Amino acid sequence: MANLKTTYMGLELKNPIILGACNLTFDLDTARNLEKAGIAAVVFKSLFEEQINLESIQMEEDLHEYDERNAEMVNLFPSLRHAGPAEHLEKLSQLKKALSIPVIGSLNCVNESTWVEYAVEMEKTGVDAIELNFYTAPGNFESNGQKEEDDQVKILEAVKAKVKIPVSVKLSPFYTNPLQLIKRMDKAGANGFVLFNRLYQPEINVEKQEMSFPFNLSQVGDYRLPLRYAGLLHKKVNGSVCSNSGIFTGQDVVRMLLAGADAVQVVSTVYKNKAVHVTQMLSDLNAWMKDKGHDSLDAFRGKLSKENLADPYAYQRAQYVDLLMKPFDIMKKYPQV
Repeated sequence: MANLKTTYMGLELKNPIILGACNLTFDLDTARNLEKAGIAAVVFKSLFEEQINLESIQMEEDLHEYDERNAEMVNLFPSLRHAGPAEHLEKLSQLKKALSIPVIGSLNCVNESTWVEYAVEMEKTGVDAIELNFYTAPGNFESNGQKEEDDQVKILEAVKAKVKIPVSVKLSPFYTNPLQLIKRMDKAGANGFVLFNRLYQPEINVEKQEMSFPFNLSQVGDYRLPLRYAGLLHKKVNGSVCSNSGIFTGQDVVRMLLAGADAVQVVSTVYKNKAVHVTQMLSDLNAWMKDKGHDSLDAFRGKLSKENLADPYAYQRAQYVDLLMKPFDIMKKYPQV
């Protein structure tokens, strides 16, 4: 049996497969089954400040719906307050107590002060690290990209100044230059980078002529973008690199490690193939390492990164350039065209 241990944000993991932030961790039995299947760490479902604020407003409206029902019934309903993040943090604390593997909290807020406040409260649950989920989608023409990046770096610095546990950032690829931002965040003290956030996009139901928001699972092959960045970042940042999105098989894990990733996060493959699939992924990873003569992940990690490749343009060459240089290759692959 090969040694599958790795280090992520300073945390010692028994293998490189982490369960990404999702609803699966809300059920303790499911989380325990994933641990038994071999998952090395879990990221708890993200705490969204916007959701808490919306729930609070809705609760306030429901409580006052019948305030004027009867002039003599002044206090028909009890005076209640929304629990805010308390329920989420309690569930996070329960998960931490239920598992022996590292548990990582995930956070997405609106205001800098709230990012810090919730991060401090999250640390008190006993989690091993915090993942700052910088989920932003431009919705107006006035948004300034530079200001957005500056604000996120400032938030990272503020959180790092207040908590003692490791802090990672989960980013989208939709920055002008993700590499530059990652470098800035690395200097600001980020302990890890989760690449990339999967933004939920709207859909249109053409029959009903209305908007819909389908569950947006990854697809096979979606790993290519995070693979590119794992290869570019290997040995270039101090923080750990965790590849996320489209990782379905043990071979996908191998690909990310060869590119230079320290760990991977999986979600969609667990939803589609259940917890037992994690065991198969680890078995396939171990079999590949045995076949290639690698006794540890460090023996081949980054072997195909930009740092170690003879071809300096492998991670920078645009796909269409390859097609222009080899116009008949695609015709051979698809002869019916």
